[in-house]
Amino acid sequence: MAIRTTKKAITAVGVVALATFFAACATNDPVVGRAGSGQFGEGVPDHDGWALVWHDEFDGSSLDERYWDFDHGDGSLVGIPGWGNNEWQYYTDDPENVFLRDGKLVLRAIEQRRFDEFGSGRYTSARIVTRGKLAFTYGRFEARMKLPAGKGLWPAFWLMPEPVELDENPFARAGEYGGWAASGEIDIMEARGSRPHEVSGAIHYGDNWPRNVYQTRAYRFPEGRTFEQFATYAVEWEPGEIRWYVDDDLYFTATEWYTTGPDGTRVAFPAPFDQPFHIILNLAVGGHFDGYPDPDAPYFPAEMEIEFIRVYQRPR
Repeated sequence: MAIRTTKKAITAVGVVALATFFAACATNDPVVGRAGSGQFGEGVPDHDGWALVWHDEFDGSSLDERYWDFDHGDGSLVGIPGWGNNEWQYYTDDPENVFLRDGKLVLRAIEQRRFDEFGSGRYTSARIVTRGKLAFTYGRFEARMKLPAGKGLWPAFWLMPEPVELDENPFARAGEYGGWAASGEIDIMEARGSRPHEVSGAIHYGDNWPRNVYQTRAYRFPEGRTFEQFATYAVEWEPGEIRWYVDDDLYFTATEWYTTGPDGTRVAFPAPFDQPFHIILNLAVGGHFDGYPDPDAPYFPAEMEIEFIRVYQRPR
């Protein structure tokens, strides 16, 4: 099944979800569950060769914390102030920054300063994660979303390795092969707010920073469309191959990568992309990717809207 739940996740999921999970194992149907309200699989179309295992349609009254958690602050708590990219946002779980509205998840960036024990920022925004609650090895990951335009905005939908020491240390972030990016990173979609006609996908791998490397490719929308309209962004991650799509249009395939283990030796392919990864959705402001907003930029507050997120895996 290639799905990992930690002790924390088992506690959070609850008796009903666990009963569904173990019943699925017994029937070779790798169902994990459904966030929010409604029946599992209700209204979700099939994908040839893929079986739905988990989804969130964001149709409840609040974010389903059985599956989602929040990152806080400016990254200082995990040793990367500015989140490693000189970003300007401070992440919160405040209802003005992250909420459900009309069946959609909204991540909102606001121009307002924040300073406390979690760090500081010129803007507040939100980053939600399934870390510690839900992680997958391989699968199709897709989300339908509408993104905000404006220089310095950096919305993203991505996967990071599940920390191997998370149960012992809530601030642990290193995966099976070490820290970033030896254990890998899969960027399903990231966008520069100054370029509303394109998005991109990427993988990061190879070794710990600064000896890491990456591959990336951009997707340009057809004439008359931008990322300010809803589109479905997806990755199909299989052993030895990762494919990126926008509205089921394949635009990037990666088949070659490598990584170095903690002892400094090369690890057998397809490492590092052979371990559980968790899901991240966030709206960053500033940083190396798209630069910084001008003071009093007119596009704040800026909103990233997510209609659904769905995970499929190959039937066993």
